[in-house]
Amino acid sequence: MRKIKIAISVLTVLILGLTFQGCKNDGSSEPEAALNQETIPNTVTLSEEALRTAGIKVEPVQFRPAVKKIRVVGDLQFNAKRYAHITSRTSGRIEDILAFPGDKVNQGQPLLHLYSPDFLSLQAELVQASERRNRLKGDDGEQATARALFDSVKRKLSLLNVTDEDLAEIEKSRTIRPLLAVRAPFSGSLIEGSAVAGDYVELGRSLFKIADLSSLWACVHIYEKDLPWVRPGSRVIIRVGALPGEEFRGSLLLVGDVVDEKTRTIEGRVEVPNLPGKLKPGMYVEADIFSPVERKVLFVPQAAVQDYENKKIVFVRGGENTFFIREVTLGGASDGMVEIVDGLKEGESVVSGGSFLLKSEMLKKSLGEEKP
Repeated sequence: MRKIKIAISVLTVLILGLTFQGCKNDGSSEPEAALNQETIPNTVTLSEEALRTAGIKVEPVQFRPAVKKIRVVGDLQFNAKRYAHITSRTSGRIEDILAFPGDKVNQGQPLLHLYSPDFLSLQAELVQASERRNRLKGDDGEQATARALFDSVKRKLSLLNVTDEDLAEIEKSRTIRPLLAVRAPFSGSLIEGSAVAGDYVELGRSLFKIADLSSLWACVHIYEKDLPWVRPGSRVIIRVGALPGEEFRGSLLLVGDVVDEKTRTIEGRVEVPNLPGKLKPGMYVEADIFSPVERKVLFVPQAAVQDYENKKIVFVRGGENTFFIREVTLGGASDGMVEIVDGLKEGESVVSGGSFLLKSEMLKKSLGEEKP
């Protein structure tokens, strides 16, 4: 009998304990649920006046080709298409020098004057041939021969870089010019100069090197693993250490045909406009080559994305004055656009201008809801 009473007492204690525990859980469930409840509003609504003054700009979410960015290094070189070695086209004596290394010159500008016996004799032949051609105008048989002789002398003088205007003036005035002008073939900067006044020069003697620095080539080294992604025409952004924070844009002109056995890279050639003249041949460069890949992803403007509590959110237009708050997952970014991995669908419209104001309104509404 005593054992039965002890068992009944133990069972009673256990029942009372379980009942007390259940009451305790029921009393705390509501506060815990209240703490976990989402306090951020789901929408933001603006008045007509606020919408007009906020400068809200809405853009659609679109599929665009994804872009792969490839980082390369290299150096700047002269644009070989705008780089020339000026040599003497005849023998003679340098009488005076009109331009020096470092000078900027224009196309056709005289760089030096050369006293050349060949130039003098060719001018005399031109004057004689012109007079003979004019004298034989009535004789058809002799006229053709005279014209051919005249054209032959003109071609010889043209090979000395004598301009058509100078040829016409010599023919008209019948005056022999004592000095031959060596002229710049195009506008640019004189890089080197080996001419000295008074020197006697032979045919082919080096006089100047000239380069048009308004356009340079960046020769970059592309790893062979990246070759499937690069192709001529790809967009390139150039950076140089001497100009931190500045970017220069160009396009990939050429991808080479031979892989360097030591570096396992292939040379790529990028044409870079240099109108401000800040870039200098020989500078070390870092470059990003942007190449479209064979897939499309959703993109929105970077200005559409806002940060909130370690999350990325956007404002999706739901009505004329109403905007839904949507959390998104981002991918890569380029050219002011950012990839949307998750959270949006094509065709939805997001706020790209004025989204910061909507975020402020969202915070005001959230704080207002938290007040007792």
